[in-house]
Amino acid sequence: MKRPLTEGVQDEPLTQKRSRQVSEDEALARRLQTELNEDTQNTKNSAEAIRNFKPSEDKIPQTFRLMKVKGLQPWANTSSVSIADVIQGNVLIAVLSNYMVDIDWLMSACPNLKNIPHVLVVHGESDGRQANMKKLGNWIFHKPSLPIAWGTHHSKAMFLVYPEGVRIIVHTANLIYVDWNNKSQGLWMQDFPWKNQDCLNKGSGFETDLIDYLSSLKWPEFSVKLPELGSISFNSSFFKRFDYSSATVRLIGSVPGYHTGSNIKKWGHMKLRSILQDCVFDKEFQNSPLIYQFSSLGSLDEKWMSEFAFSMSSGVSDDKKPLGLGEPLIVWPTVEDIRCSLEGYAAGSCVPSPQKNVEKPFLKKYWAKWKATHTGRCRAIPHIKTFTRYNGQNLAWFLLTSANLSKAAWGALQKNNTQLMIRSYELGVLFLPSSTIHAHAFSCTENRTPSENIHTSSSKTHEEKRTKLVTLSSLHTKKMSDVITLPVPYELPPQLYSSEDVPWSWDRQYKKRDVFGQVWP
Repeated sequence: MKRPLTEGVQDEPLTQKRSRQVSEDEALARRLQTELNEDTQNTKNSAEAIRNFKPSEDKIPQTFRLMKVKGLQPWANTSSVSIADVIQGNVLIAVLSNYMVDIDWLMSACPNLKNIPHVLVVHGESDGRQANMKKLGNWIFHKPSLPIAWGTHHSKAMFLVYPEGVRIIVHTANLIYVDWNNKSQGLWMQDFPWKNQDCLNKGSGFETDLIDYLSSLKWPEFSVKLPELGSISFNSSFFKRFDYSSATVRLIGSVPGYHTGSNIKKWGHMKLRSILQDCVFDKEFQNSPLIYQFSSLGSLDEKWMSEFAFSMSSGVSDDKKPLGLGEPLIVWPTVEDIRCSLEGYAAGSCVPSPQKNVEKPFLKKYWAKWKATHTGRCRAIPHIKTFTRYNGQNLAWFLLTSANLSKAAWGALQKNNTQLMIRSYELGVLFLPSSTIHAHAFSCTENRTPSENIHTSSSKTHEEKRTKLVTLSSLHTKKMSDVITLPVPYELPPQLYSSEDVPWSWDRQYKKRDVFGQVWP
């Protein structure tokens, strides 16, 4: 570090000059020592950053939580949630959307499901597995149609109707034991009150996202009896009865089909592109990097990766200039990560990507390590899926989703970019900087009245302040009211693979024994 030059001191006496230099050297040494101490403290703090993650009630709907993992140090599960923390209280109707569903485990993990009068399970199970599911009298099972080959119903969400309102949960775990106990997973949830009679026709971006998505599922309508409403038909339009004006997130869904015209912007990466295009971000995110983190890799090519990166890079900065393309990295577990994980090689069955997809030469430049020391999750293999644009520990936006990196999940443009082809159902929640203030978070399960659910856009009498999205390792901004901390489980910026690192693919043989003495397969 260069010593600062002092102006106007060329003619000072020699003794004075020496004294000044000593004084400057001492000041410099003190500054360097302070910086060194701060760096050491930062490293110490960030090593277990999850310990300090305790969002206040009003901030919970604006962030997400990691799920509890068995076998971790207690500090690593700070503010983490289990399925019993989510499905609770006096639920009248439950819609459980997922890919894999283990009914026996679900009932043991959440015994109060037995008391819910109406349960609709929207799933993606194979026909053989479906036969085991239809054994509960008040449960309805529905597998949405898959009009294009090789698609799945992959969305992971819950919609719980209460006398007080509705709880919406978007998450990344299958309804099976290992996903809720052994993996790195994420979950967002928010409760919304019933609309007042005079607001029944008032909508919002979030409501449009939600109704569009639920309408696409086409579940068989059924009749339900609800307090004060009597007998009503339960369909996607039912969810227009709730007030979503306090939502600061958007839903990014994927629905199978060949989408054209205005529908091309409704789904997949084109939906994300259309929302980001209308957003203003801080200048620091111009050409800043992107992260793709997921647990299954499709068969990709460079043309589609460019198409996808273009959507991920949308948006403008404060001066109305486009943010510009960001360089992506793929955070993906190595063979060693899987071998040494809490589950050993068995964890690799939930990272189901074949060698032919993983070992394409053009992907080599993208690989980055799964390092999660600060959340204690290095050995909890990620089933969480996240996409983000970042600069240091600041995030332009963040997406928690069921979507892996594949054309089936995100869609691929066809016919000179006039058609988007999607094979699968997916659902994600997009966190954006917001200028909405929330004084109290409404709850369906705690004794708070809807009138306490105060939300206002910043008025002209207040200086308009956008919320700032940061990671757990952002230490200097933790106490600011306009900061939303998102518990990104991996470290930013990620480390690139070394020449020794091999990305996991599940159809290779691995002879080196894992933590349980097993080989693979």
